[in-house]
Amino acid sequence: MTNPGLDPAERTRLTEDLMRARRAIRSAQRTRDGFAAKVARADVDRCKRALGERGDVWWSDGAPDYNRHMARNTPYAEWIAGAGSRGGGARNTPTEQVETPQLSQSRIPDLC
Repeated sequence: MTNPGLDPAERTRLTEDLMRARRAIRSAQRTRDGFAAKVARADVDRCKRALGERGDVWWSDGAPDYNRHMARNTPYAEWIAGAGSRGGGARNTPTEQVETPQLSQSRIPDLC
């Protein structure tokens, strides 16, 4: 999610830069230019960080940040421990399985 506190003009500029960098990655991959791909990936990372999509959190809701913690060391430990064994937690039980539609390769977007 993009930081809603960004100035709209800045957000627009960064989004345009991000799309340009993604196109540069695709172009570099097609021409097998490893250096250009590396530069373009760095541009994508820079834009995503500036937009607030990567890096430190930009919100301050007072809740503890459990990113980069093992689940067993968080308040979610019991929920994770029950995943699969009781049908709760992070996995669906067999009766709750959802059928996922299969996409052909031609319908999958080529994103970085």
